[in-house]
Amino acid sequence: MEADDITLEGVAEYRVDQQIGFFLRQANQRHVAIFTGRMGDRLTTTQWAALSKLKEIQPTSQNQLGRETAMDVATIKGVVDRLVARNLVRTAPDPTDGRRLVLSLTSQGEETIDRNLVTARAVSEETLSPLTSGERMMLVELLRKIC
Repeated sequence: MEADDITLEGVAEYRVDQQIGFFLRQANQRHVAIFTGRMGDRLTTTQWAALSKLKEIQPTSQNQLGRETAMDVATIKGVVDRLVARNLVRTAPDPTDGRRLVLSLTSQGEETIDRNLVTARAVSEETLSPLTSGERMMLVELLRKIC
């Protein structure tokens, strides 16, 4: 703690620029800037997460995809709606539950993933580039612990 972080009474002041949320937000902003600068097909980070997870678990419901990508119901709905509009994801009635839709990738969605996979890995690499391999493993482990 810096000397200027202490009040006269000896109690640390609250400084937003010294809080974990501030650093997490800065790290996320850096990652998103790298992602946006490198990723093709005008994909956002949430769209990429949904597409790549859908490839792994398809066919699946929208709610399950939201849980698997840590997106709330409103966010995953908007992401899926945009991916469907771009013909990257298709919906079909669930054969076991008529109230539910099942999501899967279109061939265009598959091609989009294939075309951007190397870039996605490069984005992660660039985001973590200031860290040693040990620091990278430690960061991921610590973030998993608090999530």
